[in-house]
Amino acid sequence: MPSASLDTDWRLRLAALDAVRRMTSLSGGIMTRAQMTEGFEFEGERVPLALKARGIWKPRRLGTNGGALSITTASVRPGVTPRYDDQIASDDGWFEYRYQGDDPGASDNRAVRTAFELGRPLIYFYGTGPGEYTAIAPAYVVEDEPSRLTFKIAADATSVGDPRLMAGGAPPLLKAYATTTVKVRLHQRRFRQLVVIAYGESCAVCRLHHAELLDAAHILEDRDERGRPEVPNGLALCGVHHGAYDANIMGIAPDQRIHIRRDILNEVDGPMLRHGLQEMHGSLIRVPKRVELQPRGEYLEERFARFRAA
Repeated sequence: MPSASLDTDWRLRLAALDAVRRMTSLSGGIMTRAQMTEGFEFEGERVPLALKARGIWKPRRLGTNGGALSITTASVRPGVTPRYDDQIASDDGWFEYRYQGDDPGASDNRAVRTAFELGRPLIYFYGTGPGEYTAIAPAYVVEDEPSRLTFKIAADATSVGDPRLMAGGAPPLLKAYATTTVKVRLHQRRFRQLVVIAYGESCAVCRLHHAELLDAAHILEDRDERGRPEVPNGLALCGVHHGAYDANIMGIAPDQRIHIRRDILNEVDGPMLRHGLQEMHGSLIRVPKRVELQPRGEYLEERFARFRAA
């Protein structure tokens, strides 16, 4: 369908989705708050993709009867309870997005409801770190629950081609599967951000102080029902020590002391083995100062037992 035959709402949404794809093509889907505020050019006018002071955004061009263009979930910080619990997703696959305030009829909430009723795609900016947001585009409102002050949001992981093809027409199981896939990726990204920040952007073992070289290592794997993506179940480790920890070459005891496997201690190799692993044996890991963010002793104990068995 030629763009000239589309109404303003569709033209603006398609332009916004195209702008997001272009702006995130080299960043793995990540956008900054500045980019969201700067927005995109639409028919001779600059339109923000989101505004800092608003979790729900509807540009003026969409008019009084238009639906929201974007919704935003703020990033979280270690030990800080967010104002809204949007990061908590329902068990049936959807994201849950809390109303703004407790009035279902408030203008922001009506804007999201309108997008739902019209079956229009929107953009979900999901905070995964300080000033960092993953753009889920397009996303769809699949349910409105005024009694719970909550919208249910689905991600369209395909996001290929004209988003009208998916608006209201994707089978529920496809949308639920796509959303679950996106949630796993987002939770892991957020987990990394929280752990790396909690550890002062340095490796707990070797003190390497380059955040871009650090991973968030699970103590108990995420397949374990206790292995939640939370800071006390994580360690900030550089790539070498993360690999050694996962391979049971390196273990960390409940007293936070580092142990290197005996055969590795006896091995003769180059400086990386000597300085990176062997010399770490017997030293203590560096942990967050806040006790509630430090690794849980019972998790370390269980994981260390597996290291000793190996």
